[in-house]
Amino acid sequence: MTMAILFVTVLVGALLQRVSGMGLGLIASPVLMLLFGPIEGILIVNLLAMINAGASTLTLWRDVDFKILAVIGPALIAGIIPGSFLVRELPTDPLLILVGLLLLLALGVVTVGKRFVPPIDGRLPAAVAGVIGGFMNTLAGAAGPAITVYAQAARWDQRRYAATLQPVFFIAGLGSFSIKLLLGAASFGSVDLLVWPVGIVALALGLFTGVRVAPRVPKPTGRAIALSLAGLGGLTAVVRGVLGMMN
Repeated sequence: MTMAILFVTVLVGALLQRVSGMGLGLIASPVLMLLFGPIEGILIVNLLAMINAGASTLTLWRDVDFKILAVIGPALIAGIIPGSFLVRELPTDPLLILVGLLLLLALGVVTVGKRFVPPIDGRLPAAVAGVIGGFMNTLAGAAGPAITVYAQAARWDQRRYAATLQPVFFIAGLGSFSIKLLLGAASFGSVDLLVWPVGIVALALGLFTGVRVAPRVPKPTGRAIALSLAGLGGLTAVVRGVLGMMN
């Protein structure tokens, strides 16, 4: 049952990411966190998101904004390092609550809050978005909301946004995964080896299906589905963490 839930979650997340630009981290993070714990679950998301984003980057390479990527990329690492220390120090139940609240906050920002963000320009806002995205990705497996708010404020067009988001996810996933392992904040010791073939097959099938479905599904529809599922998962994580602390 665990592997079936993993397969469906990753497949749907990869499909929606190809359709709307984001989805895998938002959908998979709360589900995998509940399946495998807040540390190992997010670590699995980091690695799968990195693989998925790398494959997606190859299909969207021509539309990537490399100038802004050169600013956001290093800034991601600056946010990943403190996030990794926090993961190492917090107990499981408080970490569940924190990650769930961060996901819900991120969803609120990309749905309601971004409407009130004034137009911005320059390297500093991009760097700030990168730092926040790196921190969020390390704790919650979701760098997308911070970059989405920046993209909205910088008035990116949808094509550039969806394309540039993919190498951002790749760098964030690689950095979060590597630094947490180096700092001893997480490990794969308790993760069933079956997770990897199941997750990678689901990624491949989701990406394959997404390429074919994307032209037929309105991006707002795919985005709404992804955000709704992520909201439910974030709320579940908070409730589970609170119940764990009460016992």
